[in-house]
Amino acid sequence: MAQRRPAKNSPFLAPVPFYWCDVCHAPVMGRICTCGAKTRPVSVTPPGDVRPAFERDRTLVNRIFEEQFGVPLIPDDQIAILNKVPDEDRMEEIILGGAVVCAIRFLPAENRWEVLPREAAAEFASPTKRIIRVNDEAAGYIKDGSSVLMPGVTFVSPDIAVGDAVFVMSEAGECVAVGRAKMSYEETVGATRGQLVRTRRTQKPVVDTHPTTWDDAIRANKNILDIYENKSVEFVKDVISKNPDLTPTVSYSGGKDSLVTLLITLKAGLKLPMIFADTGLEFPETIQNVKDVAEKYGLSVISECGSEEFWKEFEVQGPPAVDFRWCCKSCKLAPVRRIIEKNWGEAVSFIGQRKFESAKRMQSPRVWRNKNVLCQLSAAPIQHWTAMHVWLYLFREEAPYNPLYELGLDRIGCFMCPSSDVACMKDIEARYPEMWKEWEAKLSAWGDAHGMPKQWAEKSLWRIRERNEEDADTDSHF
Repeated sequence: MAQRRPAKNSPFLAPVPFYWCDVCHAPVMGRICTCGAKTRPVSVTPPGDVRPAFERDRTLVNRIFEEQFGVPLIPDDQIAILNKVPDEDRMEEIILGGAVVCAIRFLPAENRWEVLPREAAAEFASPTKRIIRVNDEAAGYIKDGSSVLMPGVTFVSPDIAVGDAVFVMSEAGECVAVGRAKMSYEETVGATRGQLVRTRRTQKPVVDTHPTTWDDAIRANKNILDIYENKSVEFVKDVISKNPDLTPTVSYSGGKDSLVTLLITLKAGLKLPMIFADTGLEFPETIQNVKDVAEKYGLSVISECGSEEFWKEFEVQGPPAVDFRWCCKSCKLAPVRRIIEKNWGEAVSFIGQRKFESAKRMQSPRVWRNKNVLCQLSAAPIQHWTAMHVWLYLFREEAPYNPLYELGLDRIGCFMCPSSDVACMKDIEARYPEMWKEWEAKLSAWGDAHGMPKQWAEKSLWRIRERNEEDADTDSHF
């Protein structure tokens, strides 16, 4: 698989209200917990749209941590939180007890995951591999910022190779630093001089090791969730009152954000028709979720398929790419336009857009008309919600969210979306081999017809265009 182009610097979209209550032992999306205690900020890499780690995520983190350091990282009695970080492909910070304890990064060229530990990880797991022990005198110097030099080293794991991430431990078992090995185990045998580890200096955070659950988090955020819910309900009512001649609808994609938006319209006392643009490239779980949600809440679904338009455009344009997502117009926006024109002429649609999703969506107004669907007035009730607000709300309301999230997908859309990272695509290929085989056949046929090299399809080069074309992100919501 080919690597994606190096990530551009991610803009700091907005201050993320992410804190931790050491009284309730839970994440809190504000400075004051429902219990009344002041919370402490959790320092994460921007944009910081944190989300829960589901069982599949926990299993992945524990597996690769154990492979590299000998023990699993996440205890059974702890909730874990993920924060996606800008990188070449996929990188996630892992948060336990109100502290970033490590990051995991997928390396496409090597087809493997790498753990980038922080000192706080040793609060939850005592590594048995890739460790270096130093005497008390050396530990003091290392804590003050020194690299790890051979004098003072009392033990080196025999599994350490040059470039490995390592833990530096005192003889008493305290983690005094983390870093990368500059020498292999073999090179250290008999050595009395040399730099063994280049340490990574990070500010040691406060770590709460008390057991915690998502029920704790829901209780700790009750007041905040109530405020966000009430403001969003007021927004829905205000939009409807200002547009009395437009039929209100809710756009539903099968994703978490559109589900919360739907719940908000229900809280506003409305039972609106659900508009679903079936791209023809949906996961089967998404199709089923649309049916389940409609049945649970007694709502009608009006659907149109954009598959025909997609494949016609595919023959002309080739596959969509990261910076050229022509697909959104053909298989999302065109079906929505047909639905509205056929049923109402014009409509207002409540859409699950959030400003924390991307820089363009942060710049988007909260009420707007899409230039490609002028018959639709779009409105975003949860524009100011973070992913954690969304998830805590869904947990609290016991809403039937798409099970794909529990399979490791953090975004729900077309199964072959070019904006997905390679790590995600490899999981999808393994889980849906028939769907992926058909897609690769289409890619190969188009590539052969247009003189593309064999690796163009095999190594995912189709996802990257040589020229930087207009990104359709602004127009992708429906």
